[in-house]
Amino acid sequence: MEEAETHACSVLVATQEVTATSRHYVDRLFDPDPQKVLQGVIDMKNAVIGNNKQKANLIVLGAVPRLLYLLQQPSSSLELRTECAVVLGSLAMGTENNIKSLVDCHIIPALLQGLLCQDLCFIEACLRCLRTVFISPVTPVQLLYPDPTVIPHLMSLLSRSQRTQEYITQIFSHCCKTPEHQTILYNHGAIQNIAPLLISPSYKVQMQALKCFSVLAYENAQVSLTLVNVLVDGELLTQVFVRMMQRDRPIEMQLTAAKCLTYMCRAGAIRTDDTCIVLKTLPCLVRMCSKERLLEERVEGAETLAYLMEPDVELQRIASVTDHLVAMLADYFKYPSSVSAIADIKRLDHDLKHAHELRQAAFKLYASLGANDEDVRKKITETENMMDRIVSGLSESSIKVRLAAVRCLHSLSRSVQQLRTSFHDHAVWKPLMKLLQNAPDEVLVMASSTLCNLLLEFSPSKEPILESGVIELLCSLTQSDSPALRVNGIWALMNMAFQADQKVKVEIVRALGTEQLFRLLSDPDANVLMKTLGLLRNLLSTRPHIDQIMSSHGKQIMQAVTLILEGEHSIEVKEQTLCILANIADGNTAKELIMTNDDMLQKIKSYMGHSNVKLQLAATFCVSNLIWNEEDGSQERQDKLREMGFVDILHKLTQASDPSLCDRAKSAMQQYLA
Repeated sequence: MEEAETHACSVLVATQEVTATSRHYVDRLFDPDPQKVLQGVIDMKNAVIGNNKQKANLIVLGAVPRLLYLLQQPSSSLELRTECAVVLGSLAMGTENNIKSLVDCHIIPALLQGLLCQDLCFIEACLRCLRTVFISPVTPVQLLYPDPTVIPHLMSLLSRSQRTQEYITQIFSHCCKTPEHQTILYNHGAIQNIAPLLISPSYKVQMQALKCFSVLAYENAQVSLTLVNVLVDGELLTQVFVRMMQRDRPIEMQLTAAKCLTYMCRAGAIRTDDTCIVLKTLPCLVRMCSKERLLEERVEGAETLAYLMEPDVELQRIASVTDHLVAMLADYFKYPSSVSAIADIKRLDHDLKHAHELRQAAFKLYASLGANDEDVRKKITETENMMDRIVSGLSESSIKVRLAAVRCLHSLSRSVQQLRTSFHDHAVWKPLMKLLQNAPDEVLVMASSTLCNLLLEFSPSKEPILESGVIELLCSLTQSDSPALRVNGIWALMNMAFQADQKVKVEIVRALGTEQLFRLLSDPDANVLMKTLGLLRNLLSTRPHIDQIMSSHGKQIMQAVTLILEGEHSIEVKEQTLCILANIADGNTAKELIMTNDDMLQKIKSYMGHSNVKLQLAATFCVSNLIWNEEDGSQERQDKLREMGFVDILHKLTQASDPSLCDRAKSAMQQYLA
């Protein structure tokens, strides 16, 4: 007991001493003798190096406002101002809280102002501190942009020294986060000013310049199309990037150069079949996925490769047969890094904490690889325990892993073969349904897209999903504010209604409610409208179903059809609507809803004479169903339509140049002759 108390006491004394010495340092900054102030700043500089405790104390005791005051005082000597900038840079090297305190004291405008001085040592000290502040995640990057003179001034300082080049390009690459930022830097000559730095004798400068180009080119066609034509010392910039991907270059350089070319390719500035992509960039990124690489290199390599080939079937095919990539990715789920890469226990600890990033990257890359090719999907699902890994990925704690796993599942669910086999064997639908309960929108969009595929009529998962109460869930998605979720909810219901039992159809109409159904028929999003019409068309198939649904909801459905046929809609929407009308015309009792509605008959007649063949076909199909001979009352219906002039139009259409339309009109005319 005695010892513990003594020990506690000694800690207290030590803390008081640190505070006392810290106070002493701060007090010296206020000495009336400038020489003593300078010496105080130099002593402070030596005291804080590598000492986070001391840094925190000095900040708490108010050293920062005084240092900034001295830095900005015209009466301060250049040496004092430079030493102040160095100490501030050192304080910024501490914790995120230190950075917050510095930013709150308005360090950024003070340092930017300091850059107007002519002295190179002082400029470098200010830039070094600015660089440290800006690369911290807690600093708002926006603070670089309010004063329009700052960026051009930084550009002009690039030529001063290798240090200014390194710090300024690092500031740019960290502060370029939005398309607006890209445009500002582009308009101030970033490309012309930074390109020559790629062949700087300093590796650090080359690397920061390269990073700058990767953030400037990302999803930016204007920048990417400019970069393609840039010459660096007589050599095309793309060739400089290709040279930087050579195996003898540092990994960081190979990877960043590959990112630059990837982003230029995705922005449309380089073709996907260009040799610099197929023979250089793609193989370089595949190399980054090998288990010899460090965890973060494997993550970045896989994510960049997934992005590169996402829209291109040929690149997906090439990647899938490069260096056994599909098998190599299986290692991403095992021990986080190869034993050879782990030199120390710290690395091991880091890798275990970040292993989920590997899984996320692997899922993303599998999703891209399997997006289009059936053989590649087969290869992926046959990789050891792959389906189990995806299923467990769907319930991981990390939202990013869940999203990547569901993206991977969605990609594989495009395969009829996989839906019938591995998806069924692993009851994938269960964790998927669980994921749909309360997930953020981006996960919901992917999960519901996958569910749409699992509900296709040939999918063995369709039955168990139906029994799990999915209809309510999908109906709630149709009420979402997000158009993508509304589309997926209604799309899944449409797939579910295809060739479904009457019981399922009635349940869909009940759960969705006629009000919501008609709200969706006037949805501003064209995709939602198309899928809702698809749902209606699937609900109104087979005669007993058509008659039953029309007997309870006929009036509203006819109203909705009228509104769409009269509205400003695409040909596809109107064609789908006329097909619904043709289905109604096929009902036994339902067809009376059309026959007793002269306004609707006139509309059908006008569409028979439309300039678009698809609409003429659909309208003629409607008439065919109304006048079909073997049915009760066909004679009366034929007479009425003859009186309204339909026969003359049919006769004209038998001479149509389109063979399908001509045949359809002839078979309708046959009904009159029989």
